[in-house]
Amino acid sequence: MSSLLAEIAELVAQGHANAASKYPPSMLGKPGVAEKVAEALENGIDPRQIVEEGLTAGMEIVGKRFGSGEIFVPEVLMASKAMKAGMEILKPQLGQADVPRKGVFVLGTVLGDVHDIGKNLVRMIVEGAGWEVVDLGTSVPADRFVEVTRELRPVAVGMSALLTTTMQQMAVVVDALHKAGLDVPVIIGGAPVQAAFADSLGARYGRDPQDAVAYLNELVGQN
Repeated sequence: MSSLLAEIAELVAQGHANAASKYPPSMLGKPGVAEKVAEALENGIDPRQIVEEGLTAGMEIVGKRFGSGEIFVPEVLMASKAMKAGMEILKPQLGQADVPRKGVFVLGTVLGDVHDIGKNLVRMIVEGAGWEVVDLGTSVPADRFVEVTRELRPVAVGMSALLTTTMQQMAVVVDALHKAGLDVPVIIGGAPVQAAFADSLGARYGRDPQDAVAYLNELVGQN
């Protein structure tokens, strides 16, 4: 990775979108992701390389730091905004470069549960890692998971729940997928979810967003 791409990755991780951004306060007026992405383009670096080795690499750093407890939800949100600032600069070039995504990941909070903070964090970090995330939202019934899975044939389906009562809906979804003949890997997570429960469903336990990224990459044979 060139030093400029490494700089972009770290700026994403720090959540510094552009020179006008007030976050973090110590970097106000200093070049951010937007300026550095523009510089990379001026230097002839391929847009796909900027995405993969700059923006995506930065979100991978964010995922690892979040998983280890070094940063928290606000920092992840700012990093996501910083990445989007870089993507805005790249949009005209990306249309021509046809940057491939790793695959489709269907994600939703199960029926009866309207909590979405954890799901949204997963979406941001998985998208940042180069995946197309189809977010079904909250309180998603089993038949909706089945419908979208049948239509899109995703690499995996992800489910989130914050309550012990709604957690049981995960079993309903897994059963519905099996009955529909959809043999798709499932990853589940949320405050009440434990590895033993995931094992009982034949699903993967996602401890944090970076764990979801690692599992998805594993499914498509990437490091």
